[in-house]
Amino acid sequence: MAERKRKRKRAAEERERRKRRSRKKRGSREGERRQVGWANASDPVEALGEEVMGRVMEFLDARSVARCTAVSGAWRGVAADDRLWAPKCAELMAGKAHIPRLTLIRTGSKLSTYSMAIMDGKRSRITKEDLCDHTWEYRFTIAAPEYWRNLDPSWKHTGPPMRRYFHPDGYHSADPHDAVWGGHECTYTVITSFVGDGRIREHYVRINRWPPMKVSRKDDWSWELSNHLYRYNSIPDADKKGCTGPLFPVW
Repeated sequence: MAERKRKRKRAAEERERRKRRSRKKRGSREGERRQVGWANASDPVEALGEEVMGRVMEFLDARSVARCTAVSGAWRGVAADDRLWAPKCAELMAGKAHIPRLTLIRTGSKLSTYSMAIMDGKRSRITKEDLCDHTWEYRFTIAAPEYWRNLDPSWKHTGPPMRRYFHPDGYHSADPHDAVWGGHECTYTVITSFVGDGRIREHYVRINRWPPMKVSRKDDWSWELSNHLYRYNSIPDADKKGCTGPLFPVW
């Protein structure tokens, strides 16, 4: 009799243990389902939809929108949309002196166009295309001899600055009747040297054998070539058909 009681007791305990394990497993599965549900509900793209998220991102700056593309595939689908980036590209180009020619590449997205335009705007390495595509204002500096400064109408406030032109064949010219030009033969060269790891060591433009001109870029993406005697400034031409500069990226 005592043996049967012990067996019934052990059987009851075993059934209770099985019930506890079963309840624990069900609770675990329900918790996982709740976590998945919460995760989906916490994703704004899932909760609000792509159209509403696109409207929200319109109020973000370009850097923030670009960062959104790295969140997930769903976020990238919204944040990389051309409809979102087209107005940002227009805003970027507004007020710039020159519009890079590489923005005309039609195979790329508006996001890639924006990125390439930003990188090109920071470029300080000038190319022959940059030189030839622009008209340049030419001025003497205070360090130039007085004789030459007296021939510069911008110094005497008697007229607009002198203009200079670069040509694809390496020729350099000026307007007719330019008092400084004198009609002599003039050529230009663009010199770029590199160090071992690919960094630019030296970069300048030289007219004939005159002093080299260092190259610099301004915030409006215009160019300046200068030395201690004179300087060249590119004249804004953002409305120029076909844009300006190299067609492919140059870093």
